[in-house]
Amino acid sequence: MKYLGLAYFTPEQFAAMPPEDVKELVSQCPALDEKMRATGKVLVSASLGDLDRWRTLRPSRGKTHVSDGPYTESKEVVGGLFIIEADSHDEAVRIASMHPAATLGEEGGWAVELIPMDFYLAR
Repeated sequence: MKYLGLAYFTPEQFAAMPPEDVKELVSQCPALDEKMRATGKVLVSASLGDLDRWRTLRPSRGKTHVSDGPYTESKEVVGGLFIIEADSHDEAVRIASMHPAATLGEEGGWAVELIPMDFYLAR
């Protein structure tokens, strides 16, 4: 079974952190990412770009309308994603718990949401 992991952060909390704390926090991420990838179960792992370059596309009156930024009513924003293939739900949780957003960053509002995927299509 494949699972989508969404790594969240809270922009206001993250922005309130002192720059040296952000640097220390971010410096710990590569080792945790590598630990997760070393399981051999990670199919995709990605960090997402700056929020000011995001666009939201929404249908309205038969046309696609584009607006700036992420969905505005959300406090938490997706900052990264990963897809894992696990033999069980417990294994998926174990692997996802290795992600930096599940291990660190409480002060930045970090969290991981793990979602089973019913459909997966790759090139």
